[in-house]
Amino acid sequence: MIITVSSPNQILNKKIRTLVFKVLGITCSSCVASIEAALGRLDGVQSVMVSVLQGQAVVKYVPEVITAKMIKEAVEDTGFEVAEFPEQDIAMCRLRIKGMACTSCSESVERALLMVDGVKKAVVGLALGEAKIHFDPNVTNTDRIIKAVEEDAGFGAELISSGNGLNKVYLKLGGITSPHDLTVIESSLQSLEGVNHVEIDVQEHIATISYEPDIIGPRSLIQRIQEAGSGPSTYQAILYTPPRGGEAERQQEIMMYRNQFMWSCLFSVPIFVFSMVLPMLPPYGNWLGYKVINMLDIGMLLRWILCTPVQFVIGKRFYAGSYHALRRKSANMDVLVALGTNAAYFYSIYIMIKALTSESFEGQDFFETSSMLISFILLGKYLEVLAKGKTSNALAKLTELAPDTACLLTLDAEGNVISETEIDTQLIEKNDILKIVPGAKVPVDGLVIDGQSHVNESMITGEAMPVAKRPGDKVIGGTVNENGYIRIRATHVGSETALSQIVELVEAAQLAKAPVQKLADQISKFFVPTVKTVVFDKTGTLTVGKPTVVSSVLFSEVSIEDFCNMTIAAEANSEHPIAKAVVEHAKMSLQKHGSKNDHFTEVKEFEVHPGAGVSGKIGERAVLVGNKRLMRFFNVPLGSEVDRYVLENEHLARTCVLVAIGGTAAGAFAVTDPVKPEAARVISYLHSMSISSVMVTGDNWATASAIGKQVGIQKVFAETDPLGKADKIKELQLQGTSVAMVGDGINDSPALVAADVGMAIGAGTDVAIEAADVVLMKSNLEDVVTALDLSRKTMSRIRINYVWALGYNVLGMPIAAGVLFPFTGIRLPPWLAGACMAASSISVVCSSLLLQYYKKPLRSNTA
Repeated sequence: MIITVSSPNQILNKKIRTLVFKVLGITCSSCVASIEAALGRLDGVQSVMVSVLQGQAVVKYVPEVITAKMIKEAVEDTGFEVAEFPEQDIAMCRLRIKGMACTSCSESVERALLMVDGVKKAVVGLALGEAKIHFDPNVTNTDRIIKAVEEDAGFGAELISSGNGLNKVYLKLGGITSPHDLTVIESSLQSLEGVNHVEIDVQEHIATISYEPDIIGPRSLIQRIQEAGSGPSTYQAILYTPPRGGEAERQQEIMMYRNQFMWSCLFSVPIFVFSMVLPMLPPYGNWLGYKVINMLDIGMLLRWILCTPVQFVIGKRFYAGSYHALRRKSANMDVLVALGTNAAYFYSIYIMIKALTSESFEGQDFFETSSMLISFILLGKYLEVLAKGKTSNALAKLTELAPDTACLLTLDAEGNVISETEIDTQLIEKNDILKIVPGAKVPVDGLVIDGQSHVNESMITGEAMPVAKRPGDKVIGGTVNENGYIRIRATHVGSETALSQIVELVEAAQLAKAPVQKLADQISKFFVPTVKTVVFDKTGTLTVGKPTVVSSVLFSEVSIEDFCNMTIAAEANSEHPIAKAVVEHAKMSLQKHGSKNDHFTEVKEFEVHPGAGVSGKIGERAVLVGNKRLMRFFNVPLGSEVDRYVLENEHLARTCVLVAIGGTAAGAFAVTDPVKPEAARVISYLHSMSISSVMVTGDNWATASAIGKQVGIQKVFAETDPLGKADKIKELQLQGTSVAMVGDGINDSPALVAADVGMAIGAGTDVAIEAADVVLMKSNLEDVVTALDLSRKTMSRIRINYVWALGYNVLGMPIAAGVLFPFTGIRLPPWLAGACMAASSISVVCSSLLLQYYKKPLRSNTA
């Protein structure tokens, strides 16, 4: 049931936002009425939509009048609990920053951004040339933020995107004849439930629409635009793909540095030849010594003529960068280059003037130092922007893995195909039924509902072997269907797909500074701690996560039909894999006993007891389904028959699910969840890496100990609730160890957050994946070893890079300062020092590229 209300306080001509959140405990229309009344009284709330089935509320409000926090508090005051509440009062924008040359530049931009009132967080990525800013839209806006970058930091800035960038569609509008048409379309779109924000480019007639994919989709938006026309006005809308952000600027930057380097070489190479080569090859260089006026010779005159354009025309960017750096009272690489080259150039001018006005003066000019130093710096910058371009190209290739079009099926009530339509992938909406033929790519993440095939998921998991897919299995957008016909139901679209999430994670990683990068900026002597302990969850992590019931028993005179019906009703709302196995077994038992009932009584007062089970009320009888801890909590007496059954199965590494009806133990299910075949090998390999393994589970001690012995884990914590898991993590951390947590379920989320490194199994829940630092795309535990080993190899490579980078400086600086000159006559000219600096950068890049040849320490037996 969905009820929609409008507040009497209608506020016109104000920016409207949509707030979507879960409300726990909604069971009937009276619950909706109380929430409706509470929110309807608030000034600034325009409409409220509450769904009993989804337990979800959608509120449209005016942020200038009321805040999201006030709406949340109003719901909580009615006695309901609010969950999955987004931080709507914090907006996000991305800026492209132009002209950054080093970490000092990025830090200057970061400082300028953080000084703006309303900016909560700012991260500037030098490699991407971008900034990601979280700010309070009620205090500041993107124009002020851009102004701060340009005026306070002295760098160019332009807006890439505003809002969270998620679930956004761009539409090219047609049939527009006047500004009034744009106003009609905008107001029509704004009135739709699920539309967060509409922005229309008046010049290009392009609409940018942010929306909630759970409520509305792009096809519905296009349809609304078409329906907005009336009479002679007919509107059209088609998908518009904006040009890739920054690609043109990036190519322009690459060409600029290349051209500057080539022009610099055109002047610098002759200078080098005239000053360093020809004088060593008499008689070919004798002509350079011919005097023009007094002691001014041809060689010095030519070097001055050739050096001046390099210093002031090609090298003008260093002067501009120095000006902005000094203006904000800081120093960067541009200041160093300008200082060094100016010293060499103007000292050489002094030498030239002295030679011009004296008949006996002899001195050495350094025009070649100035020009060669600028040339080598430009070469380094050219190589740097090339590397940035390759990173961006890699991201672009990721986004291109998804197909451009998809085959949309329209079904009747009986599931028969009515029509097939080829649509753009961007137009796919949640719950669409899509047809995937052999050889085609899967357009979005979904669930197989018909057919079977093998899908090549190597682009996501790295596993070369195709994976069998049958009804109920998940498929990932961008993967290739090999040899069968399947139908899927879209579950994640747009920015929610696994492919989009990977791209977002990569971009976020490039923007964020790793701990080792921050330490490098501070020239620290210490490195981030490595993981010495790994904590594993049991169900779905060490075990397959697809438990099956191997036996069931009745302890009372209740009928098998009543027993199964009660169990199904209580467990139907639980997300735990064991609960699903119990429900499936109970349904099969009913079928065996001739029951054809597909409709089960709805449970009242349903409550989840983390780490113990569930409780509820069916009719007048209380029902408990869970472990012995749950039974003890509700004072349910357990006789010797129950204890014996539980003990026998626990010693066989089985989990016992007890069912109590009306305060009496009615029966039990014995559930087994097989251990993953690679688990023991992974634990053994971690031990060889001097990493200890711990298991934390909500299961009973006997089952947990049996599983621990199977896989080789000696330290086991059982009967632990979600918060208890996080406490165990903290206990281990207090012992001075860095802890990694590997889990897959909602109940693992607190522990994943508490750990130094949280690792979520790829097949796990969305909540666990969001809480984790590392996402293992496959459910294979060998990837835990791979993640830890690769991180160690990466840290080792970083240390080697320090040796390369610091080695050039440590050895070169004393020589450049003239330490060896009194004894050997050897000195390091500034131009050669510049060459060494470029060489150190190249060495570090080449050293890092060796990671491309990394091989996994453990190989799957099925690979």
